[in-house]
Amino acid sequence: MTTMDTITEEIAHFIGLFHTNVEDARLRDSYQDFSLDTPEQFIPTSAVIRSNFQAPYELLGFDPGVVYKAPASFMPIWRPHFVGQYDHPPIPMVEIKNFYGRHEMPQHEYPFYASGKSFTWEIQPPGSVANFIVQTASLSDNDSFGVGGHGLTFDPTPIDNGELLQTARDVLADAPIGDLEMPKSAEDLIEIIKTVASQLEALAVDSDGPMEAFLHRSTTIEDIYVNGVLVDEAPKLEDHHSFGEDEDEADDAADAGDEADAEDDAQPSNVHVYADGSVEVEASVELVGGNNTVVNDAVLKNIWTGATVTAVVGNHFEINAVIQVNVIQNTDSITSAISGWTNDGAPDEIFNIATFQRVDPLEGGNAPANAGGYPASWAVTEIHGDLLIANWLEQYIFMSDNDIGILSSSGATTRIIAGDNTIVNQISIYELSQAYDLILIGGNLYDANIIHQTNILFDNDVVGAVTGFETTGEGTISNAGNLLWNQAHIHNIGGADRFSALPSAYLDAANDFAAGGRDISQGILTDPAFAGTAGLRVLYISGDLLNIQYIRQTNIVGDSDQIALALNAINPHADATWSISTGGNALINNAAIADLGSLGITYVGGEQYSQETLFQSGLISSSPELAAQDPDALVNEAVAFLDDSMLEADPTEFGFGVPVDPDGQYQNDGLQHVLG
Repeated sequence: MTTMDTITEEIAHFIGLFHTNVEDARLRDSYQDFSLDTPEQFIPTSAVIRSNFQAPYELLGFDPGVVYKAPASFMPIWRPHFVGQYDHPPIPMVEIKNFYGRHEMPQHEYPFYASGKSFTWEIQPPGSVANFIVQTASLSDNDSFGVGGHGLTFDPTPIDNGELLQTARDVLADAPIGDLEMPKSAEDLIEIIKTVASQLEALAVDSDGPMEAFLHRSTTIEDIYVNGVLVDEAPKLEDHHSFGEDEDEADDAADAGDEADAEDDAQPSNVHVYADGSVEVEASVELVGGNNTVVNDAVLKNIWTGATVTAVVGNHFEINAVIQVNVIQNTDSITSAISGWTNDGAPDEIFNIATFQRVDPLEGGNAPANAGGYPASWAVTEIHGDLLIANWLEQYIFMSDNDIGILSSSGATTRIIAGDNTIVNQISIYELSQAYDLILIGGNLYDANIIHQTNILFDNDVVGAVTGFETTGEGTISNAGNLLWNQAHIHNIGGADRFSALPSAYLDAANDFAAGGRDISQGILTDPAFAGTAGLRVLYISGDLLNIQYIRQTNIVGDSDQIALALNAINPHADATWSISTGGNALINNAAIADLGSLGITYVGGEQYSQETLFQSGLISSSPELAAQDPDALVNEAVAFLDDSMLEADPTEFGFGVPVDPDGQYQNDGLQHVLG
């Protein structure tokens, strides 16, 4: 029989030990019959295992009168905070040491001042961050094809990309800030920033030049400009270009799904079954020679470090610049034999979009609270040398899609996709560290945000007709509709009018820090910017603070197609439906920089230089020598009969020839193979 006190017995009722009496009555005091091979010495001899349970304290009832008294001494803990709404991991508490340290506790603030106690408060400095990234992509999709029973071979001179590349070299060489070389040291970065500032200062727009250019230079720019025009709202890319599948592709996907379903008896959309059982396939020819898309996309968010007060002993140097250039050469030679066809008339669109935006944390509800007293303690962390915050991003795309083809209708549905290529460079960087109350810089501060965007497109197409070509069916042609899109956004955190002369108290503190001291005078502690701050968190940089964000994006596309239109040698199918598309290319550059400059006031001991520059230009070029040529004459000169038997009444075989690219650089087998 187990004996228990009242509390233990109540607990036992909850865990099932109240069945002990019942188990005793059933004489289950041992389980030897189930021991099997287990030695008897390991079998418990009692069904109840006694425990050494003690309850030396008497439990009382509910007592609401709990008295708490805080300890006489305490240690203040301040947490560093991210810029934004992110919490930083807490700083570990450091033991209070019983010796006089450098930072003494004022008697009016801490009650244990008389005992001679001080505390050590450690904060970590931010490290330098540098990203130098180059993304390149290239594609050559120079197709050669012949479709239909025309019995001809089309062998013109392949398009040479030499003129395209030379134009790209000239445009890039004449850029306002030139071709910047990637820096290898902090000294190179400083030199690059100064060189860019000098080039932008000397930049002027030539009104007599071939390019339409717009230049806006000011100490501060806070506006949206589209092709040199001030607007209230920037255009949206989705209103001018869609990355999803079009309706035709959706219909084709639906047709493919219908054909794959064995239970679906519906015929494809290009097949007509008549009541007498005869079947007719729609006679059509469709060519997509353009519709190429190239995209450079870069988003850079630099919120690495900042402070309510930034004090610079030397000079403060800041530049923000957006350089945007679009160049298109679209001179097409179209045969008069298709003058009755429908031309969609889609124009080429050129957009240079730049947004300069600035947020001042001291304005409106973003201003720090000025209520409360001034800080009576401080903690200092030091960076010996320079603090570098550099992001250097370069994105390049080159595409060659110069197609050569001859087409005729063979009485079936024919669709040739010789373009429709897509290349994308994408990068996103988000740098987030911690903020301070005061950043004291012994050297200079260099701050630069630069976006340089360039699009170059050659879309000089030749669409000619072989002698005798004519159609009676519907026909459409689209030889333009290209989109060149540059969009840049520079978002600065820090007011444009936040600068003031460096007070003597900050200069004295910088000199003291340089000599190894860490004292903060009352002139700094009583700065109104620090009102309501419990403790001052100070970052001291003995050298320079270099903050440069640079994005360069370049697209170069050649889409000059040479297309010959012919009729079948036998059964011409003049009533076939034709659709020719040689344009519709999209060159897109999109870049955004969000840069933290200051969370409040900036004191400058030396010179303060600020410059913001916007340069936008566009060029629609033409080639008179190409436009003056007769496309029919060019086509007929390059056309030869493949097999004279094609013209006989009873031909023995059909075929067409595929010319060999004399360049030999890429393998041409129809529409290329996987390695082409």
